[in-house]
Amino acid sequence: MFYVSEITHEAPAEFENETQRRIYETLAALEIPFDRVKNDFIISMEDCEEVNKKLGATIVKNLFLCNRQQTEFYLYVTRDNKRFKTKYFSKALGVSRLSFAPEEALTEYLGVKIGATNPFSLIYDKDCKVHLAIDEDLMDYKYCACNDATNTAHISILMSDLLEKYLPYTGHEPVIVHVDEDPEE
Repeated sequence: MFYVSEITHEAPAEFENETQRRIYETLAALEIPFDRVKNDFIISMEDCEEVNKKLGATIVKNLFLCNRQQTEFYLYVTRDNKRFKTKYFSKALGVSRLSFAPEEALTEYLGVKIGATNPFSLIYDKDCKVHLAIDEDLMDYKYCACNDATNTAHISILMSDLLEKYLPYTGHEPVIVHVDEDPEE
């Protein structure tokens, strides 16, 4: 059985990485309340469902992308069940076709490993080199739920706190995008 702890409202006693430390320090500094659960390492969407049930929110999907030259980087935050095709996302942004960024770039710009990408990790990107795109579908979400720069804990905050407090503090202004899904699938 997949383990998910009871909800807490406190940062972990010890941090697993620098980004995780910065996330919780920023939430505290901005007085943003959060729900937090610890969980087994997530490897499937079914695992996410268990976390969703406990948090009463849906974990968002986070994709880290770049252009061919690896000079422009994008964090795309969307619904967990939305199909993703780079051609539709690139078209929505009006940029050349993007692809998944290499793991080294993920670590360099967001301070996380594959599987731990999230909008909170933008706190690591002090120079705002990563462009943030949020799917318009999420504007109807009450909460933003995602990992805390690890794969073994998840947090949830009000979407309004993310948009109005957290992201402005990081210096990242999101672009709200409408991304079509492939009608043939």
